[in-house]
Amino acid sequence: MKPISTALALSLALLSQPGLSATVIAPDNPYLQYTGRVDFSAPGAPVLSWPNTQIAGNFTGTSLAVKLDDQHGKNFFNVFLDGDLTRPTIIQADKGSKTYLVANGLKPGVHRFLITKRTEGEEGTTVFQGLELDDNERLQAPPARLQRRIEFFGDSITSGMGNEAPPDGDDDFAKDKNSFRSYAALTARALNAELHMTSRSGIGVMISWFPFTMPDYYDQVNADGDNDSKWDFRKWTPDVVVINLMQNDSWLIGRDHKLQPEPDDAQRVAAYQAFVERIRALYPKAYIVCALGSMDATRAGSVWPGYVSAAVRTLQASGDRRIDTLFFEYTGYSKHPRVQHHEANAKRLTTFIRQKLGW
Repeated sequence: MKPISTALALSLALLSQPGLSATVIAPDNPYLQYTGRVDFSAPGAPVLSWPNTQIAGNFTGTSLAVKLDDQHGKNFFNVFLDGDLTRPTIIQADKGSKTYLVANGLKPGVHRFLITKRTEGEEGTTVFQGLELDDNERLQAPPARLQRRIEFFGDSITSGMGNEAPPDGDDDFAKDKNSFRSYAALTARALNAELHMTSRSGIGVMISWFPFTMPDYYDQVNADGDNDSKWDFRKWTPDVVVINLMQNDSWLIGRDHKLQPEPDDAQRVAAYQAFVERIRALYPKAYIVCALGSMDATRAGSVWPGYVSAAVRTLQASGDRRIDTLFFEYTGYSKHPRVQHHEANAKRLTTFIRQKLGW
């Protein structure tokens, strides 16, 4: 995959060219394939907010432009063409409505595109306003949907916070966040599974770096903060659920003692178990993987993997046979995982799921 500076330079070069498109594709075109929790409250103005939300399709012609209306001007998107997942054009969205020319001078004929949201709810929402193609060109039927489904509930690790930052650099810039290369997305692609990424940097089960937790947040269709929007869980049911939470709890409770009165060991286990039980109630047949890591919540001597294990043992003892644990070892790297760490974790998780489900 191109370094982000090169990809951004390409994006800016494309965006600076005069518009060449004339055929407008509306957001509710039936040949557009959306994946993820997309808010279709207004069908002609779908809202993208969750990390790795995707739009895919096939089009004819030599150019492609994407029209977005971004809430804050903080979101980044990948645009992949013709199945090449190593060289995206990266859109750095400006605030407000704007058309971004992402491809020009293509060979005539049919082309594929895939748009993915690199960033997450903390960068705000983006209204997808459609596409523009060459004059008299059109969309064709989209690719077939994948049959397997996997959902991740997680924090910054799952969202890919800082995964494309320099190894010894700061990792809290939106430009260095790429959910498409997080262990969650890598695992889904390796398993040939459709992915929902229900994650938010800084979130915990009992406490977060902001006033809401995953039990407050997991059921929203809109990922922009704690709000009253509701996702309809009947629309999409995963075969596998991976829960990777408690890293922020380990910092804010175990290290900083920010939650007072401080929960004891039993209360920590109970809080985690209660969230897992909510997910089990929604997805009675899913295989649930209760994961943790690979940041320092899984360091040697940490008590936090034990809380996860205790909750899972209780659920197994109550008759749940489709649940297990998986811990990603802490390597000693003190920052958010970089792409190489995500790749290693994805390889391990992929192998684990294949063994459990025969995939």
